[in-house]
Amino acid sequence: MDCFYDYHKSLSPDEYVWDYEEFLYYGSDKFIKDVFVDGGVDIALSQPAYLQFFFREPFGNTNEFGTMALKYPYRFIIGTRWDPREGEEGKRQLEEDVRKYRVKPWQMRHVKLYTAEWKEVNGGISRGWRLDSPQAFEFLEFNRELGIDIQVPHKGPTVWPLSKDAFDVHDVDTAASSFPELRFVVTHVGLPRIDDFSWIGVQDKNVYAGLAVATAFIRKRPKYFAEIMAELLFWLGPDRIIFGSDYAIWHPKWIIEDFIKFELPRDLESEYGVELTLENKKKILGENAARLWGIDVEEAKKAVREDQIASRYGAKPRVFKVEG
Repeated sequence: MDCFYDYHKSLSPDEYVWDYEEFLYYGSDKFIKDVFVDGGVDIALSQPAYLQFFFREPFGNTNEFGTMALKYPYRFIIGTRWDPREGEEGKRQLEEDVRKYRVKPWQMRHVKLYTAEWKEVNGGISRGWRLDSPQAFEFLEFNRELGIDIQVPHKGPTVWPLSKDAFDVHDVDTAASSFPELRFVVTHVGLPRIDDFSWIGVQDKNVYAGLAVATAFIRKRPKYFAEIMAELLFWLGPDRIIFGSDYAIWHPKWIIEDFIKFELPRDLESEYGVELTLENKKKILGENAARLWGIDVEEAKKAVREDQIASRYGAKPRVFKVEG
């Protein structure tokens, strides 16, 4: 938690820095206010990470997200997770999660895959697993049977005391080329290995860029963020980039607003031959994810204007004015 909080303080604008106790637990009401009311988000995409070597209850909890999705099925796209070291027991739990929470066709279409997770195995500590291992391939085959066609491997900055190498992006290549009918949304775009990720993404057309963490650099490291976006637009194009804010490490409001206003520097546009146009921003902020998860955008707009969150919390779709 200290490591997460350091990231929060380092990259958040001063007015969006929470005190430590608030950061430790925010609860469902604050979640709804931060994301849907203040953040202007219409639909939230959850990616549970359990980290059960360190937490008594899962850090990112399928059941907690599932409870909210059952109540607000148009507000939450939820998935679950698996770990190949859990074997047949893990497969049974995966099947149970799908049975319990797939109340709409877009629910339980994805799994978050946290390859750096620690686990006690045979009396010792296993500090991670690989997506290209035979055990992981068994689960990918099982995913196909269950209709879980979107894999979200966590490949990003190190969280202390996890192993940096366990976040390495290279195992995505073999998995993606071995299962071309599945899609792989690489969350955190492999940072700090953006170059490696880009070469994998241009080769494997079923690989997508998940921007969570990368977007948090937009305020304090705008040149770095611009370079990331230029690389992704050049190699993958605007149709394979998925927005993410990584709430609740950062508040989504400032990230979304900054992204809408953000422009690539002219020198990068010229060098890479790309543009971050308003149409591309629309794709990245929602249209690409809607297509990937099978969401009818007009139907979803109508649903979120009339649901309990809109009436109880005043969470209405926001209109952003873009200059120029």
